[in-house]
Amino acid sequence: MTLNCKGTLIDLRIPKIMGILNITPDSFFDGGKYKDEKSILIHVERMISEGTTFIDVGANSTRPGAMAVSEIEELNRILPIVELLLKNFPELLLSIDTFRSKVAEESLQAGAAIINDISAGKQDDQMLPIIAKFKVPYIMMHMRGTPKTMQQQTQYDHLLKEVLQYFSERVAAATSLGINDLILDPGFGFAKTLDQNYELLQQLDAFKTLRHPILAGLSRKSMIYKALGSDAQNALNGTTALNMYALQKGANILRVHDVREAHECVQLMRQLAS
Repeated sequence: MTLNCKGTLIDLRIPKIMGILNITPDSFFDGGKYKDEKSILIHVERMISEGTTFIDVGANSTRPGAMAVSEIEELNRILPIVELLLKNFPELLLSIDTFRSKVAEESLQAGAAIINDISAGKQDDQMLPIIAKFKVPYIMMHMRGTPKTMQQQTQYDHLLKEVLQYFSERVAAATSLGINDLILDPGFGFAKTLDQNYELLQQLDAFKTLRHPILAGLSRKSMIYKALGSDAQNALNGTTALNMYALQKGANILRVHDVREAHECVQLMRQLAS
């Protein structure tokens, strides 16, 4: 199982880490923390040294209840960061966290390698054609509604069946356009209750039937700290525990704030499998 990123084949039989770089002022964990060039470069350099394969940059918060910024504001935030990172780290495999096709297009033209879309193309009908045009890997996530409305849309008759059906339809829409490098993200915390998040995680291996890599984005989310009676700042240990479980259930990519700890999970999983 491989991804073609800017001509480099990434072997996902060994799970990979995607480090998070939020440049929004209101993200749930690290909002406003990386707002100048120096702090951004130091953070990215550290994530690279700790073992990340990808860096995922987001300029529009998708935390529950978040209001979307304008397209112009998102572009003004993200394009200078793409330029800055690729100037300083030319080999960096940069993922762009956006549901807007124009942001995706301009970021890819600037050298980004992957698009990470919380809406799987449902928020912008030009997203899939843009992915097909640039022939880049595409992360499609399961969500209902928008970040502002999603937590009012948690009623399912059969959670796993409905999420799998959603992906079957979105994969079909993508492959009909010639998009082959697809990654599936179950969307932990997006239009799901705490119990539903754990139900999906327990059945994560069921997503293997779709024959595409699985991304697990569990890092410091409320499903961890609410279960522990804590907060995002104190959710690293819980994140590590669930990342290890996700790897056991077949996750190919861990999207995380804390790269070193996630990379150690992968190392220990490989040791257990040897």
